[in-house]
Amino acid sequence: MTATARERRPRTEPTGRRDGDRPHADRPHADRPVGGLRWRLRGPAWLEGPMTSSHLVLGSAGMLLAIGLVMVFSASAIEAATSGQPAWLPGVRQLVFALIGLAGMLVAMRLPVGRMRQWAGRGMLVVFALLLLVLVPGIGLKLNGSRAWFDLGFTNFQPSELAKLVFALWGAHVIALRERYLTTRSLVVPVIPVFLLMCLLLLAEPDMGAVVSLGLVVAGLMWAGGLSRRYIAGAVGVVAALVAVMVAVAPYRMARVTSFLDPFADPLGDGMQAIRGFYALATGGVWGVGLGNSAMKWNLLPHAESDYIFAIIGEELGFLGCLVVIGLYGMLAYAGFRIARRSTDRFVQLASVAITTWLIGQATMNMGYVVGLLPVTGVTLPLISAGGTSLVLTLFVIGLLARFARSEPAAIVHQRATRRGRLARLLLPVPAAPVDPLPARRRRPARSAQGRGPAPEADRPRPGRTVTRVPGLRTQEQEAVRGTARERGTARERGTARERGTAREPRRAAPLPWDAPGARPEGVQRQTGRGRQPAGDRPTDRGRTPAVPAPADLRDHRAAAAAPGARGRSVPRSRPRTERPTRPQ
Repeated sequence: MTATARERRPRTEPTGRRDGDRPHADRPHADRPVGGLRWRLRGPAWLEGPMTSSHLVLGSAGMLLAIGLVMVFSASAIEAATSGQPAWLPGVRQLVFALIGLAGMLVAMRLPVGRMRQWAGRGMLVVFALLLLVLVPGIGLKLNGSRAWFDLGFTNFQPSELAKLVFALWGAHVIALRERYLTTRSLVVPVIPVFLLMCLLLLAEPDMGAVVSLGLVVAGLMWAGGLSRRYIAGAVGVVAALVAVMVAVAPYRMARVTSFLDPFADPLGDGMQAIRGFYALATGGVWGVGLGNSAMKWNLLPHAESDYIFAIIGEELGFLGCLVVIGLYGMLAYAGFRIARRSTDRFVQLASVAITTWLIGQATMNMGYVVGLLPVTGVTLPLISAGGTSLVLTLFVIGLLARFARSEPAAIVHQRATRRGRLARLLLPVPAAPVDPLPARRRRPARSAQGRGPAPEADRPRPGRTVTRVPGLRTQEQEAVRGTARERGTARERGTARERGTAREPRRAAPLPWDAPGARPEGVQRQTGRGRQPAGDRPTDRGRTPAVPAPADLRDHRAAAAAPGARGRSVPRSRPRTERPTRPQ
């Protein structure tokens, strides 16, 4: 056989099947289009698991927290030692706040969603009270030109951090309540005026970074609420005009903008922090100078442990370390939006989008002004920068996201089907339902007709009940409701049958001449097919199980009709049968 003949001969598979005989699914590149221009990106199989959202949230946040603790120890040790304090003191303080935040995260993972929504309005009142109190000179603590803290003795508390979280939950609750009749006006009117009032209080401190972070929360709520693109474009224009006005009014904001545009114009003044941040990133290169070997943390870079800690990460861990941090924030963003997409609760969807937009937007702004892409706003890097109030509240927010992830319908089914230990059941109970109803408000007991004393039990209005309907998932309350309805229906059917039996007897028809034994004339029979049992000898019961248990008298009639040798219907009819001229019935 020549080489040409061997090349023309079709190849066969080990099973003896030719390539042309393959099924379409077994052929190579069968899922590609004809042109080969369109590709479908598919992730690994575990990415579609029921608990993937929770694992991604906790995993990415845990790694960011570990990196932050290490970098705070490294960036703050020199400054603490030169100021006469132990070098380990800032790092240990950050570790204590991390432990407090982890405890708060466990509490957030156990909170019922209905209670969050119920207390969101009262939380807003508390936040406004704190924002007003912090402006009082004798109560609020002024640092770096901003009166934005309360001195608690062991740490400083910043109410603006709490305001962002409470506003996100309250805004999601308000929009979720108006979902059925949501319009542009009902979407914007309750949220935007409260946002503007809160911004006025924050600008009175002044705290421009908190205003920007709060704007991210509002942007997430409006986007998730379905605001039209036309209104979003208009809102962007209005915000840009307001920012331009605020920058023109305040001299220090104008200095930040000019230093962002040209930091080398004032290398020893407003541009010093940005320039030394660039030097730190350039010194690190790709691999970094090594953990703890930074030169800019020797009091050369201001706020190295808080605002500019990303520059220290780039100097000590290099470009690869910065890439890992950016990747972890991207994973957290994917998990947050995945929770919103897979959840069946409208409040959870809105809150997840608002919280994720807030955290990722704040991280983007911090890294942006460190690398020179954005002006300096003073916002910290979530989970990494030094700060007690910010770290505790951020971990609490991570706990809320994990709580929302565990309330997905598929996650609830998986948790109920999986065997869990006693500690897991104690710390992380399985949510009762994907949609947690709002608790009913307490009402005063109704008065009787005479006006004295409470109304009788029979006259009191029964409270409403919210039952969650999710395909393939039933809670204990749903099973109880279904069982009660089934029992009521069975009792109602039994009572109706009993009343009919006792009220009147069915009329019995007079017996026909051929119903007597031996009275049927010869040769007159019902016509049936060959080999088929006559209709009178076939049982009338087809074996269907009735939905409601039949009464005793009806069961006796069915048993008599199904007995062998029974002819026709044993239950008497209320009207006599009609007969045809050629065929007796």
